[in-house]
Amino acid sequence: MPPERTETPNAPGAPATPRRALRLPAVGPLLGLVLLCIVGTLLNGEFATVDNALNVLTRTAFIGIIAVGMCFVIISGGIDLSVGSMAALIAGVTILLMNKIAPLGWPPVAVVMVGMSAAVLLGALFGLAHGLLITRGRIEPFIVTLGTLGIFRAYLTYFADGGALALDNELADVYGPVYYGGLLGIPIPVWVFVLVAIAGAMLLNRTAFGRYVQAIGSNEQVARYAAVDVDRTKVLTYTLLGVCVGIATLLYVPRLGSASPTTGLLWELEAIAAVIVGGTALRGGAGSIGGTVVGAILLSVISNILNLTSIISVYLNAAVQGFVIIAVAFMQRRRP
Repeated sequence: MPPERTETPNAPGAPATPRRALRLPAVGPLLGLVLLCIVGTLLNGEFATVDNALNVLTRTAFIGIIAVGMCFVIISGGIDLSVGSMAALIAGVTILLMNKIAPLGWPPVAVVMVGMSAAVLLGALFGLAHGLLITRGRIEPFIVTLGTLGIFRAYLTYFADGGALALDNELADVYGPVYYGGLLGIPIPVWVFVLVAIAGAMLLNRTAFGRYVQAIGSNEQVARYAAVDVDRTKVLTYTLLGVCVGIATLLYVPRLGSASPTTGLLWELEAIAAVIVGGTALRGGAGSIGGTVVGAILLSVISNILNLTSIISVYLNAAVQGFVIIAVAFMQRRRP
């Protein structure tokens, strides 16, 4: 009998995974989303309105953008528990920076542009630090990001002196349209979410980097034998996640114009839940951006239905998400 051959999906030299197989994981969440929308409509007529749909998508945008980056990390076999705290610190530092620059006489638009650029740069730097600690420091991703979860939020609390950091009123007026403005009747955060999701899907499915990410998550040792630069790829995945956190944060800041120790609370739970509900394997190696987008919207729809009805308390939303993660992980573990 010939020896059993082990193949890494989409690894260099290995046969490509059929397109149909890549699409199957998103079918279940999509059907679940459709059923939820039907249930929501039956429970409350306001659920099916255009305004409510745009509201759901706008609130989904922040977590959805982060979930796109998280998808790459989880597919590669990693995890990041710090994205909520990272977003809070980025928001706080961005506000401090803009408030410091404003008295120098810069045009408010220029100040806002600097702040937005700083948010993305900070996210990239934080993600890069995670990647280097994990690859060069040989520390488990869980430990690294659990540590930075506390570090990021503690520094924000320190900078805010336990309170909140508020954006200057004039800057808030200029920055406001980034969240409250729209294009063709669709809010700007939704457009950004769509663009990030499309870019993420192209990167994962159409580039060598995407194939390397899947190969590493499937079998890291085989990927090394296939001449994949595993450490570099891992660093890039965490940097990409950091950039996504920065983009989500620069969209979130104008919503309230402030940052506090509760900013971004439980975002890591929501982002991970969106990825897992979207069909990405917890063990890594397989997943899709399309499924992640559906997962993020599905979780937002659940939250929206809880807000519009009195089935259970809205305070149990995080509990519902937790149960969903556990249930999906259990079902994944029982797959052959």
